[in-house]
Amino acid sequence: MNKTRIQEQIFDYIATTFEVSRDEIHLDSDLKENLNLDSIDAVDLMVKVQELTGRKVPPARFENVRTVRDVLDLVFAPDNG
Repeated sequence: MNKTRIQEQIFDYIATTFEVSRDEIHLDSDLKENLNLDSIDAVDLMVKVQELTGRKVPPARFENVRTVRDVLDLVFAPDNG
C-alpha cells in the first residue's frame, strides 16, 4: 500500500464527491474550515479511505481528525490493522 497513491486517491475523492477544487486540497487543508465537510461527509470520507486501504479505523479515533494529513496519518498509524 503506497501512501502517496492513497493520498492522491483521497484528494480525487474529496474533489469529486464534495465538489471541491482539486487545487484547494492540500495535506494541511482543514476538513471543515477549508473544505467545508460536515461530520457526515467526514464519515463518508473515512469509509472511502477504509475501502481504498483495507484498513479499519475505529470511529472514536477519527473524532480527532481535522486535516487531510490527519486522515492519512490515522490510516497509516502502526496500531491500525
